[in-house]
Amino acid sequence: MLLVNNSCRKIINARTLSLALLLFISSTLGVGMGLYLAPQVMPGPQAPAPQVDPRPLALPPAGIPPQFTAASPVVTIAEQVGPAVVGVAALTGRSFTGEGGMQQGSGVIFDSTNGYIVTNNHVIAGAGQITVSLDREKVYPATLVGADERSDLAGLQVKADNLPQATMGDSSSVQTGETVVAIGNPLGREFARSVTVGVISALNREVTVPGPRGVEITLSAFQTDAPINPGNSGGALVNLRGEVIGINSVKIAIEGVEGMGFAIPINDVRPIIEQLITYGRVSHPFLGVYNLREITPEMAEWYNLPVGVYIGGVFADGPAAKAGVQTGDIIIAVDDNRVATYGDIQRLISRKSPGQQVVLTVSRQRGAVTLDYTLTLAEMP
Repeated sequence: MLLVNNSCRKIINARTLSLALLLFISSTLGVGMGLYLAPQVMPGPQAPAPQVDPRPLALPPAGIPPQFTAASPVVTIAEQVGPAVVGVAALTGRSFTGEGGMQQGSGVIFDSTNGYIVTNNHVIAGAGQITVSLDREKVYPATLVGADERSDLAGLQVKADNLPQATMGDSSSVQTGETVVAIGNPLGREFARSVTVGVISALNREVTVPGPRGVEITLSAFQTDAPINPGNSGGALVNLRGEVIGINSVKIAIEGVEGMGFAIPINDVRPIIEQLITYGRVSHPFLGVYNLREITPEMAEWYNLPVGVYIGGVFADGPAAKAGVQTGDIIIAVDDNRVATYGDIQRLISRKSPGQQVVLTVSRQRGAVTLDYTLTLAEMP
């Protein structure tokens, strides 16, 4: 028979009580933790899933920017302006087998009633015969209304009915970065009315190119990265409103150089073409100075000279000589407008006509003396 004394009985009772208390605490904590964690672990009622439109999104095909889709304004421009951009072919030889050959370019119909077309002078220079093609079936003989080598512009006329006509814009509002469309006939009639897209890379670029007779001419032009290739000369540079803002003229074709084309602003084209239509020629104002050299800021600092245009020579009996301008003077302003390049002077002088007056501000004796001379412009010989 097992005998348990009082001390052992007390120990057993204490252990039993401790065990019971431990079980109670564990169960209480377990229930509490369960109540706390249950909402975190078990998902509650879910909100109804949003309705998904089963129709596909109206996105352009992968890899194609939106401006090249069917909804693009470029499509409308090609449809509306493209028909007014024509091919120009100039036969420079005496016969099919004679010396010379065929020069091809583009042109833009700007007056459908009278059949007037603008193109580049270098496209038709030296031509014996000129034809204009609207397409492969519609080819018309063209008459040269007039040409101007200094601006590289020429006017043509065709006799035809129901001609399309392009809308001329305002090139003074053109901004750098603006999207533009070039339309022309690169490489000839086989690629008529090719459309390329780019932006205006810069304004008022001065581009010096050899003229048809070997005399260098300087153009003030828009720079664009819209591809311009041989045959595009004389074609249209168009803004997104479908307005012609320039006539494509020049591309820098040097190995390693891409995306540098130039167009003559349409605001510069208008007065030239108007004179060609009215008089058959263009009357350019003449200062009577030559061998002009630009003095850049770096040169000015190095040689202690003012920034401007150095006069290397003065024509005897010319407007500058009669007014008192001397060889060695530096033109620093025209009509109170500061000038730093030959293009600056040309742009200001070209706004005037022979017979009008202009004020030249010149620096003499290495900047020690500044003088104003009033000249009466003559006509370019």
